[in-house]
Amino acid sequence: MTRPPAAPGAAGPGAYVLGVDSGGSGLRVALGRVELPGPDSTTLCAEPVRTGPGGIDAGHLLDQLLPAARELLDRASASATDGAPAGEVAALAIGAAGMATLGDRLRSELPGALADALGVRRLALAADAVTAYAGAVGQRPGAVVAGGTGMIALGTDLREWRRADGWGHLLGDSGGGAWIGRAGLDAAMRAHDGRRGGSPALLDRVRAVFGPAEALPGLLYPRSDRPAVLASFAPEVAACAGADPVSAGILRQAAGHIAEAAAAVCPTSAGTEAEDGEGGEVALTGGLFKMGEPLIAPLREELARLLPGARVTSAAGDPLTGALRIARALAAGDLRLPLHPTMLFVPQEHGSGQRGGTAVRDEPRTG
Repeated sequence: MTRPPAAPGAAGPGAYVLGVDSGGSGLRVALGRVELPGPDSTTLCAEPVRTGPGGIDAGHLLDQLLPAARELLDRASASATDGAPAGEVAALAIGAAGMATLGDRLRSELPGALADALGVRRLALAADAVTAYAGAVGQRPGAVVAGGTGMIALGTDLREWRRADGWGHLLGDSGGGAWIGRAGLDAAMRAHDGRRGGSPALLDRVRAVFGPAEALPGLLYPRSDRPAVLASFAPEVAACAGADPVSAGILRQAAGHIAEAAAAVCPTSAGTEAEDGEGGEVALTGGLFKMGEPLIAPLREELARLLPGARVTSAAGDPLTGALRIARALAAGDLRLPLHPTMLFVPQEHGSGQRGGTAVRDEPRTG
């Protein structure tokens, strides 16, 4: 296992940690104390960080992060009554959508810039799936399924990461919101045409949500946000599932895809048991699972079949919580999640003693 050793000079009492979650809805920043759970305060920068030909724009991220961090630090210092060192940031962790494939500029530019601007002693740059894992499971072996418009499963035995899916709506994301929405729209158009597999109930919902069914291609195909538009129809499929067998069948198929991804990455699928001797933990996180029992019930059945003994849980925390947890672990020299050059990167020159270099495996386990 590649793990950062404890950095010299433990963080002093009252020192701060910062967690950052950068995604499609903007940049969220949380400030906490090294020795206390939870955030002291949070703030939101509503503008998503730009992505260009060179990947995620490091300058644009800093333009939002630095003022937000200074505001949180100033606010905390003004209200401190315990003699906390004003402005001391012991560690900072950033989780960003696209970090694994588009994060080269972040990894090259942020360590020096954050050290200069905030005096950051330890820094971690993580894919958003990793911060989702840390928020949902913590630093234990297990797996997390992050479902929203897309779907990705990530698991670890604390030696390496395993990933399944998350390949986008054209190549995968099977069982995610865009997948469910597209399947529902397909069933609606089949009913419109009189073909097998159609759902009159979903056709009624298409007309209510989008207007005439024959106009749907013109509404959908020119959109640059097609995955989000497709995913917007997924709740309609869930709402129809109780009385419509076609809708229920779509959600059963989605549950099967999600469970297969979880089984591909969960440590127990290779016979590795969790630390407590029971089956491993599979945590569900993301807006997809707000659809409730129409999806959750068949998903639990599929997980019980593919991962007998696994504990299926709701996420204990979100990706921002995960970023804060990683920052605290860095500050304490106790980061147990495996490092990786793009999934969980800890720069050498800012306290880790080594660069992350464990492998991440994209193929399923075979036992």
